[in-house]
Amino acid sequence: MFKAMILLARRDDAGREAFRSWLLDRHAPLAATLPGLHRLTYNLVEGEDAPYDAVAELWFDSREAFDAAYATEIGVAVAADSMANVRSRTRLFVDERPIR
Repeated sequence: MFKAMILLARRDDAGREAFRSWLLDRHAPLAATLPGLHRLTYNLVEGEDAPYDAVAELWFDSREAFDAAYATEIGVAVAADSMANVRSRTRLFVDERPIR
């Protein structure tokens, strides 16, 4: 299973609650329709001084499946919606090793 973690920082002109509302109420339903997506989780970061406001976790069968999903019309829309609503988006591709 392939996992992508995406660190999201809200735009400077967006309040914390407005960002969370956009993320969970508008963006999440769109992202959940990505082809081949097995699981999607959003982690809301606590604390006003944190460098990021949320961490998204997306599971696919492979990196190729992830890339193929974002190459679709839906994937392009998901990426565009994200970039229109964040100051920065950092993608991390990880090898998850559950311990417990």
